[in-house]
Amino acid sequence: MKTITFIGNGNMALSIAKGLGSKYKIEVVAREAKKLDQFEKDLGIRIDKHILHGFDTQDKTIILCVKPANVEEVAGQIKGSARVIYSVLAGTSLQKLNDNLHPHAVVRAMPNLAASVGKSMTTLTGDAEFKEEAEELLGSIGTTLWLGSEKEIDIATALAGSGPAYLCLIAEALADGAVKQGMKRADAMTAMRGLFEGFGALVQEIHPALLKDGVMSPGGTTAAGYGALEDGNVRASCISAIEKAYKKATEL
Repeated sequence: MKTITFIGNGNMALSIAKGLGSKYKIEVVAREAKKLDQFEKDLGIRIDKHILHGFDTQDKTIILCVKPANVEEVAGQIKGSARVIYSVLAGTSLQKLNDNLHPHAVVRAMPNLAASVGKSMTTLTGDAEFKEEAEELLGSIGTTLWLGSEKEIDIATALAGSGPAYLCLIAEALADGAVKQGMKRADAMTAMRGLFEGFGALVQEIHPALLKDGVMSPGGTTAAGYGALEDGNVRASCISAIEKAYKKATEL
């Protein structure tokens, strides 16, 4: 079984490891032994554990999951030249990763937290010779999309990477709206979850505009609610969210 080495032990590393754990041997590198033990407990399977300082990356397949600001610090503590680094660091360029970590190849990847349930939308770019491997590896945690430039992956970071947080806001707000009108909280949450599950399947096959037109009857309940969303500039706010998140990614 092929070994995948995670450098970093945060939420994203855990989510990806949960998706890969059944197909790959997992090795995790972190600063503290206690955090490695907790990672193993949360993951639910045995892993190989290593302390960051002095770790040899030579010829390893690395998934880099540290904070973008910590690249230089991490580079100063490890040694060796990795076979390939798959970096999930937002806004961290291929050039910066190559200059600091000196691997044979680098691929930038932007998964999201749905990796833990095999439903991540993961965008990729980098050394084209690893395109097929990247799609197979990250395909283990959901859907992949190889992009032609780093600009595009920074935009995708704002959309697919940060998107779950935006949808959580919408989901919570819709449930709150139902509670405000008199529905029990538990029932509102169940209805909201069913809504997202069904919509997620439909939008794979049908353009959102066509779905919206199909459910919006003239003068009906959906039209009334949709009008309220437009009055609240929800569409403009979503567009602005992507713009601001993209700009932030380019600043990291």
